[in-house]
Amino acid sequence: MSPVPRQTAAVIARVLRTRGIERIYGLCGGHVMPIWMALAEEGIRIVDVRDERAAVHMAQAEAELTGRVGVALVTAGPGVTNALTGIANAHVSRTPVLVLSGTTPRPQENRGALQDMDHPSLVRPVTRYARTVRDPALVPQELAEALARAEGEGGDPGPAFLDFPTDVLRAPVPASMLLPELVEPRPRFRARPAPEAVASAVDLLWSARRPVLLAGRGARGSGARVRALIARLGCPYLDTGESRGLVPEDDPNAVGSMRGRAMAEADLVVTLGRRLDFQLAYGSPAVFRAARFLRIADSPAELRDNRSGALAILADVGETLEAMLRHAADRPSSVDPRWAAELRDGHAVRAASLRKTLAEAPTGADGHMHPNRLVAALRDVLPPDATLAIDGGDFLSFARVGLSAAAVLDPGPFGCLGVGVPYGVAAALAYPERVTVVATGDGAFGFNAVEIDTAVRHDAKVLFVVANNRGWQIEVRDQEVTHGRVVGTTLRDADYAAMARGLGLYAERVERAEDLPDALARALARRPALLDVVVTSDAVSSDSRSGLAWVPDLQPLAAWNEAEAAWRKSGDA
Repeated sequence: MSPVPRQTAAVIARVLRTRGIERIYGLCGGHVMPIWMALAEEGIRIVDVRDERAAVHMAQAEAELTGRVGVALVTAGPGVTNALTGIANAHVSRTPVLVLSGTTPRPQENRGALQDMDHPSLVRPVTRYARTVRDPALVPQELAEALARAEGEGGDPGPAFLDFPTDVLRAPVPASMLLPELVEPRPRFRARPAPEAVASAVDLLWSARRPVLLAGRGARGSGARVRALIARLGCPYLDTGESRGLVPEDDPNAVGSMRGRAMAEADLVVTLGRRLDFQLAYGSPAVFRAARFLRIADSPAELRDNRSGALAILADVGETLEAMLRHAADRPSSVDPRWAAELRDGHAVRAASLRKTLAEAPTGADGHMHPNRLVAALRDVLPPDATLAIDGGDFLSFARVGLSAAAVLDPGPFGCLGVGVPYGVAAALAYPERVTVVATGDGAFGFNAVEIDTAVRHDAKVLFVVANNRGWQIEVRDQEVTHGRVVGTTLRDADYAAMARGLGLYAERVERAEDLPDALARALARRPALLDVVVTSDAVSSDSRSGLAWVPDLQPLAAWNEAEAAWRKSGDA
């Protein structure tokens, strides 16, 4: 490798390249032009987007799929404010993202300069680290610290932010400050569990009669060990949005369709890198009625939120599972075989019923196909190693239940609609040899629809499938039922295929379910492509019925809210 350059912008680019960064996502502007050009000089691919929010979403998708830090470069002022939603989403999702920006040259600070803003104060609540670097001598040190914080060294992983006055980007870094340990890549070792913690975890899990494993963010990359553990124990497994694809849906121990019963009857719940957030009823005893918790994570927030574990292990999930499997050796499982078999059989019956329901879902009163017909057609064409991004409010409810893939991305715990298109672009660029499909509702599609232009310009081989029901359907139904009228929640019958063709994609509008197989085949062969699929607005999703729209007081879902209220009342009796 050539000697380390001296200009600040060039040093930034060299450090990113040595850390294995192959792509950055961004939108150019004068304040970051020195970094932009230095990245190109270093051979780092610049994926230029149409909006900075999408740049951060793309960086997050790359990080979640590859395990490397994702990098976004956004310009000052509105570039940073546009990026804020993406930063907040990565923050809540605990995803390692580095966001770089520029700011006013030092001689112009606080004088009313163009786009002069205190960016770190704006982003600090949703980042692990946020600094303006005003001294060129500190650039290597600050960049190394930001990358470490993003990766979760010393705390939770998540976004880190650095910006640089433009005159600093043009200034030289003192050669004496280009220390090898700051510039060159360094090994990162996974935290291993203490032997006594492993022994205690094995005693707890191997003596449980009704254990359930719940995987999350921290289990990514450990799929083989998770599958080995549930196979050894004969233990029911439940995935979450953070771990979809980690264990195939046809694994004999995956019992997602029996989620409610498994959660209610478990005597031990093992969380693998997963917070007990609203998606898991905050771990409430009203829902997990008889369970103790064994919590394993490399992130402190995934160990102590809402319900403390009978045992908590702060270590890498994969290393911990491997150590537990070794320690248990040939120790027999105590899992109640009848209980586990009932869950497996019940899941199989419900899964078969779901497949039938998807394929035979009736046409709506408006004459348009049910969303489940689209889901069924997608199931038939997704290859086993596909990457799937699902997005939306109402349509997400259908897709989340009916679709699966080797890797699945969704709006996450922040519920951030609009991620589907940018996630799909980044996924297709990170793994061009795989099929990438974005399945999104029309409302969510609109947030970042123009990024299909980015897919064309960068030849991202992704298929966008838009379920077009012409409205924000969860809210439409809530207004109809609760308020008796619909206000500001309907959309036009827009022709998204015409829009896509105007931006250079292959696109079709599909109005009949029987036309879907051929249309999907044509679109998959011509990626990047878009299918605008007209679906009925009459279909009622499970999320529409669950309480999400009207936001219950105690729990996010109506059934959980009632259980929580009853449990709290019983404690006062």
